[in-house]
Amino acid sequence: MVEKTTAPQPIVIGLGELLWDLFPTGRRAGGAPANFAFHANQLGCRGLPASRVGQDALGDDLIEFLRQQGLATELIQHDPSNPTGTVSVKLDASGHPSYVIHTDVAWDRLEPDASLLEVAGRASAICFGTLGQRSATARDSIRDVIRHAGDDCLIVFDVNLRQQFYSRDIIVESLRVANIVKLNDDEVTVLTSLLELDTAVDDFEGFGREIIRRYGPRMVCITQGSKGASLVTTAESIRIAGKQIEVVDTVGAGDAFTAALVASLLAGRPLRECGEIANAVGALVASRPGAMPDLRAEFQRILQVKEN
Repeated sequence: MVEKTTAPQPIVIGLGELLWDLFPTGRRAGGAPANFAFHANQLGCRGLPASRVGQDALGDDLIEFLRQQGLATELIQHDPSNPTGTVSVKLDASGHPSYVIHTDVAWDRLEPDASLLEVAGRASAICFGTLGQRSATARDSIRDVIRHAGDDCLIVFDVNLRQQFYSRDIIVESLRVANIVKLNDDEVTVLTSLLELDTAVDDFEGFGREIIRRYGPRMVCITQGSKGASLVTTAESIRIAGKQIEVVDTVGAGDAFTAALVASLLAGRPLRECGEIANAVGALVASRPGAMPDLRAEFQRILQVKEN
């Protein structure tokens, strides 16, 4: 009898900020790349957060929390002089967050050390955003990590605009190194103006095709909350219908969407199916409190429905 071989889990790196979200009701682990890695891990990949924390109690607690969630933490560095990152979060009546992101913290000093570069060379996907690049040190480190990725690695730029921590140059450079770009409909409006695009702010297909034409990614994905999402490539433009849910808070929902999109693409699923899975996963996270709810069993049910 021939034994079945199990394919190795694809390595999926969330590269950038790792922090505590400080809600009025208490603290929760967060940071978009860490959220992405967490949900990729729940979806069957080997999700690895790559970041930096302080040599302090908050950093120790973050690492312990991630380990309890089943995440490997070997790509999390320790900074001897800068504290672990924190973000003050307020939610409006509909559950949408506003942030105060504190500066001069450990993840601003991310380094491209040998272990991070080695794992990047074996990764199937690397996701990064704008916030993690707000310091020149971290920005250069992220670029170095991406340069060490293999030719078949999915480089995902999650635009993820926060406060004043972005610029036209950072966005343009990021668009040029990415092969998948993900953003929400509000960010489409900002980028349409910032990049001086000749498209209407509600013309998502036109926006996506113009980004692809100018900067070279293979796919642009635009999320619209309860209205669904649009996926645009050179060959296809797919509209994914929204899901009506009771929103608890939307923190981490977009990161879960991105993780599910990447995991589905790596599994070789058709593009529409990838978008539908990502939309369902993102909606589920928005129906739970915090950015990293334990939804492994629910995610597996979503994947199984698509397989049947």
